[in-house]
Amino acid sequence: MDDGTWAQFTSLFAEFDVVGAFWVNIQLTFFAGVLALVLGTALAVMRISPVPSLRWAGSTYVTLVRNTPLTIIIVFCVLGLWGQLGIQLSQDFQTNFFRLAVLGLAVYHAAFVCEALRSGVNTVPIGQAEAARAIGLGFGSAARLVILPQAFRGAVAPLGNVLIALTKNSTVAAAGSVAEASGLMKTMIEFRPDVILLIFFTFALGFVIIVVPLGLATTSLSRRWAVAR
Repeated sequence: MDDGTWAQFTSLFAEFDVVGAFWVNIQLTFFAGVLALVLGTALAVMRISPVPSLRWAGSTYVTLVRNTPLTIIIVFCVLGLWGQLGIQLSQDFQTNFFRLAVLGLAVYHAAFVCEALRSGVNTVPIGQAEAARAIGLGFGSAARLVILPQAFRGAVAPLGNVLIALTKNSTVAAAGSVAEASGLMKTMIEFRPDVILLIFFTFALGFVIIVVPLGLATTSLSRRWAVAR
């Protein structure tokens, strides 16, 4: 990168709040990730439950949500929940859109968290569940004390993949009027068409910087916490 190109590159950061836009994506990922983990865990328990109606409900949710485009879910949260039903998650206009986007991202990725945890359940030796039943533990207690702790260890890698996908999919929040990285990129291209390639490079590099450490961390944790057989 020569001096002229470097000057144009740094001028983008002076003219636009690139770091702030990526910070919004990081916040979207964090809050949606936590909510998706809670909801996905509940769905996973439903899917391995001995109660047929719970298994059916969990399976139906996963099938429907996984096959629905994320953009439609985000737009529904904004135009459906807020626009038609009048549901507000904050009195502040922008904060309300942010929280609705978090909800949409969490609802969508919870289905993938559920399947990742189900794969983790398959790594738990069947004797563990049989031993839990033998000492008189019910399904709820066995799942909470025996199955899920080991399932989380076995599902670190697929859960990491879900988190990486969530990080990249957080750009879809632009469909819900959230001012994040992809929305800023569109604005930058509109006002600085002379450096389009640099703009693409800037945002590609930004997501690489965020995503690569996540992948390395989950790979390391997956090896360290692998369920011993």
